[in-house]
Amino acid sequence: MANDAVDPARRRLLAGTAGALGGVGLAATAVPFVSSMQPSARTQAAGAPVEVDISKLGPGELMVVEWRRKPVWILRRTQEELDHLAEVPAGDLRDPESVESEQPAYAQNDVRSIKPEYLVLVGVCTHLGCSPKYRPEVGAPDLGADWKGGFLCPCHGGLYDLAGRVYKGVPPPLNLPVPPYKYLSDTRLLIGEDQETA
Repeated sequence: MANDAVDPARRRLLAGTAGALGGVGLAATAVPFVSSMQPSARTQAAGAPVEVDISKLGPGELMVVEWRRKPVWILRRTQEELDHLAEVPAGDLRDPESVESEQPAYAQNDVRSIKPEYLVLVGVCTHLGCSPKYRPEVGAPDLGADWKGGFLCPCHGGLYDLAGRVYKGVPPPLNLPVPPYKYLSDTRLLIGEDQETA
């Protein structure tokens, strides 16, 4: 058997090439793995703030937009609805001061909003996640003569007033959530961002 001489330059070239190919293979394997841990563009978009034009929203009208894959209601309350809201006895409500409920500090008031005329709520019942229905009619026969208008969850009978505050004696434990929001102008809202989160 012949004694072949080892060429050190060739050995370094082969070792360097093998190392480089191994590094490329490792990177090619790692990129999809690392990418899978990042939220998708669709997920990022679902959590992004939503700009809403409320210029065409008439008094007493409710519009629904989607934010974080949940319905967000924007209700333009009439003066009559605000008057009826003031007539709801605090003793009939589970959390009249919204102490236990989810809302920004600027919405922890009797009307649960920045401007009394406009109510912004996440339209998901705090009991089991159904979507309540807007029931503005005062004294509705199926809700009783004391009903001052509000929201009714058809799944298990959850009742909320026109500020999204839950009544006592019904399954939902909390008031409807108020998402973070701010006014960009008198006719434009940004839902999902406010002065505190900006």
